[in-house]
Amino acid sequence: MNAPLHDAPRLEVGEAQFRAILDAIPARVALLDRNRRHCYVNREYAAFVARRPEEVIGLTVPEMFGPETYARLAHIYREIRPCGEKALAGEPARWEGWMHDTVRDQPCYVQRYYVPYRGPSGSVDGYFVFTRDLTALKRSEQQLAAQLEALRRSEALNAAITASALDGVVVIDEAGLVVEFNPAAERSFGHARAEVLGRPVTDLILLPALGAHQAAGLGCWLASEESRMLGRRVELEARHADGSRFPVEVAFTEVRLPGRRLFTAYLRDLTGTRAAAAEIQRQREALQQSERLAAFGSLLAGVAHELNNPLSIVLGSALILQEQVEGEHPALAERAERIRVAADRCARIVRSFLAMARQQAAERRPLEAARVVEDALQLLAYQLRSSGIAVERDIPPGLPRLLGDADQLQQVMANLLTNARQALEHRPAPRRIRLAARAEADAIAITVADNGPGIPEEVRARIFDPFFTTKPVGVGTGIGLAVSRGIAEAHGGSLCLGESPAGGACFVLRLPRAPAEPAGSAEDRSRRSEAGAAQPARRALVVDDEPDLAGLLAEMLRPLGFRCDLAATGAEAQRLIAQRDYDLLLCDLRMPDLDGGALYAWLERARPPLCARTVFVTGDTLGQAAGNLLARAGRPVLEKPFLPEAVRRVVLSLPVYSGLRSELNANPL
Repeated sequence: MNAPLHDAPRLEVGEAQFRAILDAIPARVALLDRNRRHCYVNREYAAFVARRPEEVIGLTVPEMFGPETYARLAHIYREIRPCGEKALAGEPARWEGWMHDTVRDQPCYVQRYYVPYRGPSGSVDGYFVFTRDLTALKRSEQQLAAQLEALRRSEALNAAITASALDGVVVIDEAGLVVEFNPAAERSFGHARAEVLGRPVTDLILLPALGAHQAAGLGCWLASEESRMLGRRVELEARHADGSRFPVEVAFTEVRLPGRRLFTAYLRDLTGTRAAAAEIQRQREALQQSERLAAFGSLLAGVAHELNNPLSIVLGSALILQEQVEGEHPALAERAERIRVAADRCARIVRSFLAMARQQAAERRPLEAARVVEDALQLLAYQLRSSGIAVERDIPPGLPRLLGDADQLQQVMANLLTNARQALEHRPAPRRIRLAARAEADAIAITVADNGPGIPEEVRARIFDPFFTTKPVGVGTGIGLAVSRGIAEAHGGSLCLGESPAGGACFVLRLPRAPAEPAGSAEDRSRRSEAGAAQPARRALVVDDEPDLAGLLAEMLRPLGFRCDLAATGAEAQRLIAQRDYDLLLCDLRMPDLDGGALYAWLERARPPLCARTVFVTGDTLGQAAGNLLARAGRPVLEKPFLPEAVRRVVLSLPVYSGLRSELNANPL
């Protein structure tokens, strides 16, 4: 046989070299016999227990630490004892955990390996324990885990805050591409998060100032001095998923990351805010309009009082004159009739203005549709005539009466006629308004139609909305049609758009029919009641600072059997009442020295029975003081200007004159 080319090298390690190796490794090494006595420890181990190696040899762990110290460590050694037993049985073992560093008196984290030691005979005579101190590594792991957990919680918190934010949050990179999109942004834009990630933010937010900088990247432009948008709130337009645009308030902030910059856009949809601002502005304008109407009402109250006194004299005198000369002087009677008609027209116009300015409960009674239309036309006759508008009427006679408040319905008709006039005044001739009335199953329908431009289809659904108007600023308030529909519905009727054959606007006002009245009603009987028969003498006191008006009232009361005394002041009335008793007191509300309210308060103390026979006379029921007095006293009111029929009706409505009503019914003129 050929000899091997090379003999395998042999390395023999002596005990001294082996000890040197064990002393050099960065671990604690100990050799224990089967009785767990130390047979060998390296320098690292001796340093750990703060003893020289020869001082440890031959000692067990309890003997090495002493009873007191070992008692504190006993629970740990009981835990690791099975590892030593395992090694003595010939099987390696491993243990890892926290122990106590007796030298530094602090916990330490160690990793221990138990390796069986076999003697020359091959039997296990003991075991090695190799111990590595991993405290620093373990603490680093714990710190890293704590940092990771804190980071995880922070990210979860940030995600929760972002997800629950009421404002939209959009995160973009330097190229302007979306990298985050929260639920509020999804609701605002109508896009799902997955749809917009990676898309340019300019698909969502319109940035007209970006211009040529778009190619360079939105982030670069945002960070530039030119943009000046970082950290500021700006209003821009955004694009919804359906293509519509809506206003947003945007604030951009920069987030710097290692090697990367991101930009967060906080977006707030301004649609609701602007709508609320517009509503506040509309309400402010409505309040201003209401204040103007209140001031207008106060002005009307004064004007009405000043006009109603002379109108009452003219109207009453013309009627009395007509009755006196009728049959003997026909020409003079006809002239008196003209004066009465003109004065009555003036009185109706004043009453119409007062009705619009009043804020009082509706007083519904049977009305003729033709009368409702004619009263509104009388009010607007001059405006319609001066605008060159022809009015056509189609109201058949004999229509059933409707049930409503004359003043409020006149306001509705005046609103509709005014709208028609404003729509026609800039149109070429011919300009026409057609008024028609028809009886329906349980209602009366009044139609107001014009041949103007009509109402565009896109605004027909909003035409009755409060404060909505298509008229120029300063022309319309947007409340006329809304108020008119409210009045119609409060009457149990309706106001709606109809179809005009002339192509213009058409409004249909439907009002409930009045219930049928029995023949010979009390109103008819009182209308037929005239004075003239011999009546018992009754005395009345008329108190008014207008002597002509007081005389006219006395003349109207004379056919009812009253002899009248006149008083020009409240103080004079007190003197007369103190001298004699009166069957009737007609008192003006507004007088210079002692007004009607003060006189009535004196009556309540001095002559309470006369309070039940008191009638107030006024041309102003708009004033707060007058309204409060009338509401407190609950007395009948005779409004100026008045006719003899109105005077008779008010006087005969007093309960104390039920006998007089019977006398007049039995002895009519």
